[in-house]
Amino acid sequence: MSRAAAIARAHSYFDSGAFLVDLRRRVAIPSTSQEPERAGALRRYLDDEMVPSLAPLGFTSRVLDNPSGPPFLVAERKEDDAAVTVLIYGHGDTVRGLDDLWRGGLSPWVLTVEGTRLYGRGTADNKGQHSVNIAALAAVIAERGRLGFNAKILIEMGEEVGSAGLRELCAEHKHKLLQADLLIASDGPRIAPDRPTLFLGARGGHPIDLVVDLRKGAHHSGNWGGLLANPSIILAHALACITDARGTIQVLEWRPPLPASVRRLLADVEVDGGGNGPTIDRDWAEPDLTPAERVFAWNSFEVLAFTAGTPDRPVNAIPGHARAHCQLRYVVGTDVDDIIPALRRHLDRHGFEKVEVRRGERGVFSASRLDPEDPWSISPPVRSSARPGARPPFFPISADRCPTTPLPTCSACARSGSRTLMPDAPSTRRTNICLRRSRAKGSARWRDCFGILASPAVRRRRPRKRREARAL
Repeated sequence: MSRAAAIARAHSYFDSGAFLVDLRRRVAIPSTSQEPERAGALRRYLDDEMVPSLAPLGFTSRVLDNPSGPPFLVAERKEDDAAVTVLIYGHGDTVRGLDDLWRGGLSPWVLTVEGTRLYGRGTADNKGQHSVNIAALAAVIAERGRLGFNAKILIEMGEEVGSAGLRELCAEHKHKLLQADLLIASDGPRIAPDRPTLFLGARGGHPIDLVVDLRKGAHHSGNWGGLLANPSIILAHALACITDARGTIQVLEWRPPLPASVRRLLADVEVDGGGNGPTIDRDWAEPDLTPAERVFAWNSFEVLAFTAGTPDRPVNAIPGHARAHCQLRYVVGTDVDDIIPALRRHLDRHGFEKVEVRRGERGVFSASRLDPEDPWSISPPVRSSARPGARPPFFPISADRCPTTPLPTCSACARSGSRTLMPDAPSTRRTNICLRRSRAKGSARWRDCFGILASPAVRRRRPRKRREARAL
């Protein structure tokens, strides 16, 4: 069996319309985890769609109840005890349907084709991705009757509400049910809609709340203006000292090292949001960094929300309280334990002792990055996956978080969180792969397994005309 034959079979699956048939059936299940009244659809997606789809491929499936939220599916196909075991992650839930807000002719639960785009909830997050992964496995099995590795699939149904219970599930089953050598996951945008992408990690996120609480209630601005300190003004100036006017970080401890290997990897990278993405502000943030370095190799501080008084119903009153919800998106090399203390010291130096610094209640996730010069990154199966003369499509990190960080493969997998794209997948989002050494690396199965699984995923060639899926 040649690699080309498996790829051709996958192309045929898409070109024949079979992919649309499968995806249409999956989109039709209103499996939003953000609408409690549709909770039954979450279980139905696993029982009625995933289990029957995986059974013909030789997978044995278990649907596991989750005391903290929606259920999980774990499926396994075992070929050889000595072979590499690959764990594949996806989520079958979506954001809320918002049925009444879609324009005429579109519905969140009906797959609609318009030119080169597909519309429907889950087409790009995440039903489209795990449908591509399952189809890739099916193509290899159909071509040669086996994968050459053991495969496990984990589908969760609560990713869009914070993945409640995922960490606990992985901790409970890390030594058997979910034990694996390699992690493949699918979520988030690519570097550009038409560029194959392999991320070696993910940006971390640390929520920060800044609060100025001076007094109870608000006081008339005519009677008290000039006599009472305004918490909004204090907080605005405090925020202004965290970055300069163009967003360059001024907190010294938040300015990470930038390895030469990472800069080399980003030397020819142009960030492109695609036809429907925003225009990049090239004069924003670090002046000495390229846009690619700013988003894939550096930290950014963002103010996500700022409130004082009653913005929707303003009155002539000095508020007693102001609050800003902020976030530091950070890369490897940032001392996570010092993020809040460093900001406290910085504000104190600038005279803002009245500003309280708190860690936000949710949205904490770790940064990860596999060294571009790690043996896994430069291994022959990976390098040979690119077309002759082209650089493999590596990027140091994804600017987005990796929802699969808690998945318990090896500890190195949890650190790396790497991601790789299947360029012919009908989606503007990527498919991911965790690149780490395996105990089977030296075996005859190693090149066979990784070559089939990863090489088609990261090949670089002139893009074929494919329908592009997009979630509204």
